[in-house]
This record gives sequence, structure tokens and C-alpha cells, in this order.
Amino acid sequence: MIRHEGGRVLATLVRLTGDITVAEDAVQDAVIEALRKWPIDGVPDKPVAWLTTVARHRALDVLRREAKRTTKETHARLLDEVTLAVREDTSDSMVRDDLLRLLFICCHPALSFEAQTALALRTLCGMSTVEIAAVFLVPEPTMGQRISRAKKKISSAHIPYRIPADHELPDRLRSVTAVIHAVVTAGHHSPEGSLDARKDLADEGVRLARLLHDLMPDEPECTGLLALSLATTARRAARLDRKGAVVLMADQDRSRWHHDDIAEAAAILDHAIHLRRPGPYQVQAAIACLHGLAPTFAETDWEQIASLYVTLERFTPTSVVRVNRVVAVAEAQGADLALVLLDQLDEATVDRWHLYWSTRGELLARSGRTDDAAVAFGRAIDCSPNDSDRRFLVGRRDAIVGER
Repeated sequence: MIRHEGGRVLATLVRLTGDITVAEDAVQDAVIEALRKWPIDGVPDKPVAWLTTVARHRALDVLRREAKRTTKETHARLLDEVTLAVREDTSDSMVRDDLLRLLFICCHPALSFEAQTALALRTLCGMSTVEIAAVFLVPEPTMGQRISRAKKKISSAHIPYRIPADHELPDRLRSVTAVIHAVVTAGHHSPEGSLDARKDLADEGVRLARLLHDLMPDEPECTGLLALSLATTARRAARLDRKGAVVLMADQDRSRWHHDDIAEAAAILDHAIHLRRPGPYQVQAAIACLHGLAPTFAETDWEQIASLYVTLERFTPTSVVRVNRVVAVAEAQGADLALVLLDQLDEATVDRWHLYWSTRGELLARSGRTDDAAVAFGRAIDCSPNDSDRRFLVGRRDAIVGER
């Protein structure tokens, strides 16, 4: 619980203090205090409020100590800041949610896009460096350095942690939507533990997507992101069986899908499309809705999905998009053509991604190349997937080996 709610507590402290370093230290102190007291006194009725109150007092103590170290000239000003730090925010910004505010703050244009998203995920969502690295398919040390450099740049360049003015919000939108999408993705398909170990992130991502859509209803990509988030998470209840084993989409019990969410996603996506400003989230949402609205796996419109992936590749020419396009092509036109498309990828860009290797393994198995398929599934297992995926991959590899 502490890990999952830490981002929200931190967001509140940043709003109150205007200093992320002070806020982070205060939240850390509050967590340590909780770990010390809760096993003895029990978890309070409102644990998040408890953490926020303790962290708030810690931050106030730090600001007071800082005020005492200063000259008389700045003493009064710092005491004013201390007083402001314990007041509720009176900003007239359109962004009223603390976590969404901090997300816009972290996505400062002075930072690179990669640094913005990595810092926001680490700071706001409590995601570990390992989890963030898995989302972006980079080594953990690389991601750790990226986050560290972002924090140092903020400090050295004196970048203020302030709520951007309303007219500045659109300039930060690309990074904000990328972070929310990454949150939903990590929650839908957890990088560590079981497949649904971080479903809290998926719920938080959908909440943030809805808030962003409400904040900017005429931005079609905000609408597309909400539709994508709803249509994606609507299927999660059917992805594991009662024993925790992975169930592929072809075998899922579609009665367990949240069809109200899929219908809402389709309706709001229709609104976005009528704004006639297409973008990658709208395309992805259309794909997710086609999956969700199909009565059965066999009735899925794979030709249209494959065509949409071609469009998506024009917006986002990444290896992840290509692999997903390959899956659709395999269903629509067969494994051999899909393998041709897969072979066009630079393997170095997906070498650490288990879903690339499992896709390759499945296509090779369908083409009768069982030896190569077994090797590919072995490579997928070596990519350190989450526990649910590992069990599935081991079982699939063993089944293929048994067929030889």
C-alpha cells in the first residue's frame, strides 16, 4: 500500500512545499515512521492521510531549520514560505488533481522527452527502475542514469517545480500522455511478479487519463488515450485462469470482459475521430476497440487491425508497433508473411523484449520450424519476463520440444 500510494502523497507534498527534494525526503521519513509504528499500533483507518500528515510535518520542520540558517534579510521571506507550505493550494490553475499537477511539472520542456517520462514514472508512480527499464526496453543501468541525470539537470539549471500556466499545458502534453500510457501499460502487463501484480497502476492510469480528457476535451489524443486505456484494461479479468496461468486472447472467456468500458471507449473514440486530427493514441484505441467488440476471436477483423497498424507505424515507427503488426498479419495472412515482416526488424532493438522472441517462436512453430521455435522461446525466457509470462513460455517451449 505504501509503495502504491507514495506518488499521491509526494504530489501533495510538492504542491505544499514547491520543492521536490524536500518533499521526497519528507515522504521517505513518513514511510520509515509507518514501518516502525504500524506493526505495533496497527494500520490507521486512513493510511494515506496519516502518511501525508507525517510527511507534511517533516517538510515543515526542514523548512523551519532552513529559515534559521539564513541571514536576517531572508529570514522573514523563508518563514513566509514555511507558512505557505502548510496551506491548501489556492492556485487558479485548471489542473486540480495533485498527481496530474506533478506530472505536468515533471514534464518540463528543459528536459529531454526520455528524461521527462522516466522521471515522472519514478517520482509519481513509485515504479522501480527495473519496471521503467522494462517498459522502455532498455537496460536497468541505462534507465537509472537517465533518471539521475534528469534530477541533476533540474538542480543545476534551477528548474522550478511549479505548476505550469494553463497556456503552457499543451506544450507538455506529448510527455504527459506518454507517461499515462506507460502507467496503464505497466499496470496491464506488470514487468515483475504476476501479470496483474500492478493493477493499481492500471487503475491510476485510467483515472489520470480521464482527468486529462476532462481537462482538455477538445484534444483528440487525450480522448484517444482514455479510449485506449478503457478498452485495454477492460479485458484484464480474463487474462489469467484460476491457477494464475496466462490465458491467450484466443482462449479468453469474453463474458469476463468489462463490456461497458469497451462501449464507452468506442463512443468517446468516435467523438475524437470527428475532430479530424488523427494521432497514434486514436489509432491504438481503434485497434483495442476492434478486439473488444469482436464477439469471438475468429470474428476479429484482423485485416482492418493489420491495416491500422500500418497507419500506426507511420505515426510511431517503433519495433514494438512492428511486432504487434506482425501478430495481426499472421492472423490475417499467415505466419510466413508475418515472419518476413519480422525479419525486417533490427534485432538489437528488441533483443531484450520477451514478447518479440515469443512472437517469433510462435510463428516459427506455425511454419513447422520447431527447432528454431524452441530456441526462440528459450531466448524469450532469458529476457527475464514476469513470473506469469515465464511459466507460460517455459510450458510453450517444453510443448514444442515434446512435439519434435
